[in-house]
Amino acid sequence: MSIFNTILNKLGLGKKDEAPKASTPAATPAERTPIRTGIGAKKEAMDMVDVVAKIDGMAKDFPAELNWKESIVDLLKLLDIDSSFENRKELAVELGVPSEYLEDSAKMNVWLHKAVMKKISENGGTVPASLLD
Repeated sequence: MSIFNTILNKLGLGKKDEAPKASTPAATPAERTPIRTGIGAKKEAMDMVDVVAKIDGMAKDFPAELNWKESIVDLLKLLDIDSSFENRKELAVELGVPSEYLEDSAKMNVWLHKAVMKKISENGGTVPASLLD
């Protein structure tokens, strides 16, 4: 499984064939949004997850205070995903990082955090605009 798919699963946004662990609550019917294409057509409902609420809930139980809204390292720690440079670099490559950012870990980390938030929003996560800029 890719690192990004692991992130989605930890947030309860994983694909049905890549079911999240039992500790991740399923979305309620009120959190499902029907997708319409064409006149009146419906596709399978997409689970919507309030990413801030979900991660803030995880942060309450974490033994240290983390700045996950700005730090990709802190975000990965909260999700219990390896936050090593090698893993972050692999995730960045998976998400299409510009090659020049791979030479500067600070630039890569900033780019990676924004890319992860954007991809989460594209996969059914509700992410505030302030985390997408």
